[in-house]
Amino acid sequence: MMDKLAREAGALQVHGIRRALGLEHEDYVKHAEGDARFDAAEWRDQLFYDLLKQWYLLYTRWIGEAVYDTPAMTKHNRRRAAFWVRQWFNALAPSNYFLTNPVAMRKFYETKGESILEGLRNLSDDQRAGEVQMVDGSSFSVGHNLATTPGSVVFRNQLVELIHYAPQSAKVRAVPLLFVPPWINKFYILDLNEKKSMVRYLLKQGFSVFVISWRNPDASMAGTTFEDYVLRGVLPALEVARAICGVPQVHAVGYCLGGTALATLMAWLNREFEGRPGMPVASWTMMASLVDFSRAGEIETFLNEEGIRKVEEVLARQGYLDGREMSATFRLLRPNSLIWHYFVHSYLYGEKPPAMDVLYWNTDTTRLPRAMHSFYLRNCYVKNALAQRGGITIGRHPIDLRHIVQPLYAVGSDEDHITPWRGTFKTCTLVAGPARYALSTSGHILGIINPPVNPPKRAYWAGDWNGETDGKAWRGRHQQRPGSWWEDWTRWLGRHCGPLQAPPPLETKDYPALCPAPGTYVHQR
Repeated sequence: MMDKLAREAGALQVHGIRRALGLEHEDYVKHAEGDARFDAAEWRDQLFYDLLKQWYLLYTRWIGEAVYDTPAMTKHNRRRAAFWVRQWFNALAPSNYFLTNPVAMRKFYETKGESILEGLRNLSDDQRAGEVQMVDGSSFSVGHNLATTPGSVVFRNQLVELIHYAPQSAKVRAVPLLFVPPWINKFYILDLNEKKSMVRYLLKQGFSVFVISWRNPDASMAGTTFEDYVLRGVLPALEVARAICGVPQVHAVGYCLGGTALATLMAWLNREFEGRPGMPVASWTMMASLVDFSRAGEIETFLNEEGIRKVEEVLARQGYLDGREMSATFRLLRPNSLIWHYFVHSYLYGEKPPAMDVLYWNTDTTRLPRAMHSFYLRNCYVKNALAQRGGITIGRHPIDLRHIVQPLYAVGSDEDHITPWRGTFKTCTLVAGPARYALSTSGHILGIINPPVNPPKRAYWAGDWNGETDGKAWRGRHQQRPGSWWEDWTRWLGRHCGPLQAPPPLETKDYPALCPAPGTYVHQR
């Protein structure tokens, strides 16, 4: 490794001399595509900054490779060490410091020092907030310019409010859709605004739509379990949707952790109704959800015994894990884009955080109750018990995903760092029913909240699962298509959600409207 560094350093020195003489134009050490830290022209056109960038990249990459090649460490420890080494070197990037950031220097001269004064004001605001803020939250209000699709809360218990949305077409499919969003975040990622709302899109396509809105738990709910979320949260919502629509079955949709809960319920229901009629779910969809956690991605860095013990100490002390603590962990998985980008733009450039609806939703965090979160971390991430036959037991039934026979549509995103797409693909291999998989470009949020637009912003692969055990093999059999996977999904839903008919009532005598959408739980802080 030292010989390689010496060769690379010598070659970069020669490159620097040739660059100074005007004999070289292309960088010897190029920054990665998508690394926005060095996109400004000054990093390319000014000799000092160009060479500073290249020396930084050379040493950080060499040290990263050296850590991975350390023979005395286990694979898990190498990954952990490499992760934390990257955190240090991301923090030490020359782009993060005033005197070594050419854009910061230029803005300082252009504004006669005002950029630094604005940066100090932003720093003061962030110190009061207790974090590097990503968004100007003053521009958004849930129920006013977010989550505005008309509907009513038709059911409420200690865990959920159930929203039934008003139809937006003359006829609707007989089988309604029930969305199970994650309780790590609030449901309105599914209903951001008129252009980005998945709920509104589906209503216009002729579907009846119900969405669960989870209560934001406090210390009094510390004993709430994963089983409670499944059987006291998702299951009653499913029954209410069936009752209001007057149908025997629904189509259930799970997003992220909501999908993990839905898969658990699907296995439970197939065991509960084994050999007898009454199965209440006709088909189902999993969006950016894991049931096999063997490919959990970089979050595994935190999921060792020491890390989980520290989380459980916080859970025991507070009764819950604050959503901001969870958010901080996820930001560490993409520090350059989720931390240092905002650090630089706010403090060095003096820019105010942007007003972006997705970022506002991302900061509108929720709490996670002690019993549920401890169970989830240990049984899903550490033991990978959900993927095993009878690895966990819910409501007296051992959970076996191989009992699920209902048709599945599963979706992943190729840049997802929270639920890596090859992990989401594994669900197709673990259930007994027919499956179709779609892979969207972009990440955990924008790959899913991806409405059709013209011209297309993104692309996707889609096709039936035909026995492939690995996602790469499946992707190799399908061509990328421009556009949104929503269009493929709605065609599939049309085949599985029955004929068109008159819309069901928004409310019934047994389930009257309790309040307008988006409800009350979504406003809990």
